[in-house]
Amino acid sequence: MKGLKKIALATAVAAAPFAAQADLKALDDTTMGNVTGQAGVTIELETEVSIGEFRYTDEGYLAVNDISIGGGSVERDANGAVTGVSGMLDDLLIDIDVEADGDAVIDVHSISGAPIDFAVAVGSASLNATDGSGDSTLLASNIGIEGNLAQLNIRVDTATDDLIMNVGFNVTDMDMDVDFLGVNVRDLTVMGAAFYEGDPGAQGMFAFAQLTVGKGTSAATGGDALEITIPSFVADIGVGAVEIGGESIGSFRMDNLAVTNTTMKVYGHQ
Repeated sequence: MKGLKKIALATAVAAAPFAAQADLKALDDTTMGNVTGQAGVTIELETEVSIGEFRYTDEGYLAVNDISIGGGSVERDANGAVTGVSGMLDDLLIDIDVEADGDAVIDVHSISGAPIDFAVAVGSASLNATDGSGDSTLLASNIGIEGNLAQLNIRVDTATDDLIMNVGFNVTDMDMDVDFLGVNVRDLTVMGAAFYEGDPGAQGMFAFAQLTVGKGTSAATGGDALEITIPSFVADIGVGAVEIGGESIGSFRMDNLAVTNTTMKVYGHQ
């Protein structure tokens, strides 16, 4: 709410020179209610994000390096190494409303009405020792993901204290080297559940899922836990090639992969 107050203050300051020239009239409570109750906030956004390193530390640490998020496509050098993304994440419109029951509703969609294209590039992910041995394991590298976002609706439900997300997306191309296994994955796709049946509509082109995040209780410890629930996620997933030793051993696909009635609880341990 502090951010909204700052926006209101900035707007008032910007409008001051014009107000000085105007014939100002006081508004009664009813009129003010009609003005303030009509609409929420809309944000037009274009951005490109880069992160040099994301590090999760326990005793040792997991490091994810050279992360780029944008639009367009993933860029690679002459040797096939990921170098970044080619464009900005744009054509993005975010509507924010607070409903009468107190629920916050965020709707992310495009300005043009078309799906929002995205690209993610990751240089490497590795496990690293902190005991002075210098040991490390390169888990994966040269990760490139391209796809489209068709739907993203987020609700913070005040009755349950849950965060509820409805998302529709696809992955049109994903490549990665799984270095510690000596395996490369090429041309991985995640599409809608009717994609392999030839449906050109939303059910064929986009995978849809609902995700609920809230506070739960661990069955093992009886303590608080972060609870993540997925009622249903159905998709068609394909891999164009799996390479071992630089040579493809074939491709595979999963038609109508269904993940249902899934609950995950996350909590700390000693």
